[in-house]
Amino acid sequence: MENVKSDTKDREILLSRTINAPVDLVWEVWTEPEHIVHWWGPDGFTNTIAKMDVKPGGEWDLVMHGPDGTDYKNKSIFKEIVLHKKIVYEHVTAPKFIATIEFEEQGEKTLIRWQMVFETREQFIQVVKTFKADEGLKQNLEKLDAYVVNQKNKS
Repeated sequence: MENVKSDTKDREILLSRTINAPVDLVWEVWTEPEHIVHWWGPDGFTNTIAKMDVKPGGEWDLVMHGPDGTDYKNKSIFKEIVLHKKIVYEHVTAPKFIATIEFEEQGEKTLIRWQMVFETREQFIQVVKTFKADEGLKQNLEKLDAYVVNQKNKS
């Protein structure tokens, strides 16, 4: 299995972050549209979620609205859902990729490991250069952390 992992190094984005909230709350804000709409995407983006059916084979349709007014349609299919442990989805609109998000409970905190594997190295390079997907993912994790902490403070 180690072989498969190293196979994707030249076409993957991989980030980890410890979120300052328990895994059940982090899971909730990741899997419920009324939460994810508030933190998803890079800085300055807003979202409209038409459908988010978090189960294997379920569809996730969203439009990300860029700060410049451009709309980015995104459609994904959830492949694997393991409660409080793992979400795998396939982004079926261009650019195509498989995202795996792992949640690891660490007491009152949660370690998130987020991997995006693109179809080809060329596509990966283009997505990072054109859309700055690596920076976008970092911002996404920062926004998730801030949103979750805010939710935690409300309860």
